[in-house]
Amino acid sequence: MCEDTPKKHTFVVMQLSVLLDTPTRWKEYELLDCGDFEKLERFGEFVTIRPEPQAVWPKKWSDQDWKTQAHVRFVQKGSNSGEWQKLKKMPDQWKIKYQLPNNANMTMRLGMTSFKHVGIFPEQAANWDFSVNVLGNMKTPKPKVLNLFAYTGGASVACALERADVTHVDSIKQVVTWANENAQLSGNVNVRWMVEDALKFVQREVRRGNKYNGIILDPPAFGHGPKGEKWKLEEQISELLHGVLQLLDDQEHFLVLNAYSLGLSPLIVENLLRPFAGKNLTIGELYLSGKSGVVLPLGVFGRIQKLK
Repeated sequence: MCEDTPKKHTFVVMQLSVLLDTPTRWKEYELLDCGDFEKLERFGEFVTIRPEPQAVWPKKWSDQDWKTQAHVRFVQKGSNSGEWQKLKKMPDQWKIKYQLPNNANMTMRLGMTSFKHVGIFPEQAANWDFSVNVLGNMKTPKPKVLNLFAYTGGASVACALERADVTHVDSIKQVVTWANENAQLSGNVNVRWMVEDALKFVQREVRRGNKYNGIILDPPAFGHGPKGEKWKLEEQISELLHGVLQLLDDQEHFLVLNAYSLGLSPLIVENLLRPFAGKNLTIGELYLSGKSGVVLPLGVFGRIQKLK
């Protein structure tokens, strides 16, 4: 054989099962259609049009169908902001409800922000249901749950309504105030509110030796802490998870890592969590099914659970 003949290599590829998960309990939310980088959604009795970078395909319904149904449309003015244009009469704030698997009812206040959000990520209801179901099967009398990058508190309220002692951490004071309002609307549930940088909070908890039975984190692609700390998902997620995994109770725990970032592969979540979780890890992708028949992908997740 000639010396410069390329050698053949054999690669063993691990069998990876990816769960596709979508919430099934929504009554007051509905994805109607999406396409051409926008989505048409019903929140309670009001219909919104918002940008959606993953909707790269054409709309299923006509522009006239969208215009006829929509109450308000978000028009992007820059890379991170824009304005709402009302097409029909509607309030600036309104409320919707969600019933958890334990039949407890959450109430969330919605509103039009300058960043296209309305105060809720509907696909996250699938993670709320998972968390509530695991908590319901725990033997720990009062499970401790840490919710990082907790936004307006959907997961915090859901876990608190399933007997958990919840610590809610977000870097934006106004958002934590909004989450507190949702907790009050849902029955004045007991939550510890923290305006903190997530990474710094986790590092302090590790030093203190604190443990949690559940940890939920939904980090943004980019962000800033309350003192200007910079967050970039790809650069800091490994460091954050190193601390987070040390905070999980050895006997009984669950973890939800959700990541909505364009191009992020489930294999990345697999590589981050498998060494710790072993066979207790589920990797998946969240999506919403539209009334028009379209399916919208909305991020990848990893879930770990260990029960007594």
